[in-house]
Amino acid sequence: MDISEALDFAGSRRNGVLVTQKRDGRPQLSNISYVVVDGVIKISITATRAKYTNLVRNPHASLYVSREDFWGYVVIDGDAELSAVATKPDDAGVDELVAVYRAIGGEHPDWDEYRRAMVADKRLVVRLKPTHAYGVLGG
Repeated sequence: MDISEALDFAGSRRNGVLVTQKRDGRPQLSNISYVVVDGVIKISITATRAKYTNLVRNPHASLYVSREDFWGYVVIDGDAELSAVATKPDDAGVDELVAVYRAIGGEHPDWDEYRRAMVADKRLVVRLKPTHAYGVLGG
């Protein structure tokens, strides 16, 4: 499967499983929401969770996305780039988090409150840049 086919499939969905690597080499899996923007998978995470620590140590990850019937799926492997952790409601990182939120869930009822929450939560964006893809999408 080529990367563009996998991104087309993943881009039509919003939920998947992010796989990072623990210090001992075992996988760490997290259910996440994401958006595909210009061939890059963007995911909002917090700096206090295992996936952040894992990605700082080893900036490679995989995204698993399944079809509704569970028998079709894609896995996109990639290099992970981390934005800066949100420190001010008006910083560039929070602007990117707003864009990710809008793409996944639409408009927020109170953007000022959302921006403050991103700082309080120590949120950032993972930009997963695909390097390889595989899966099964046939009938």
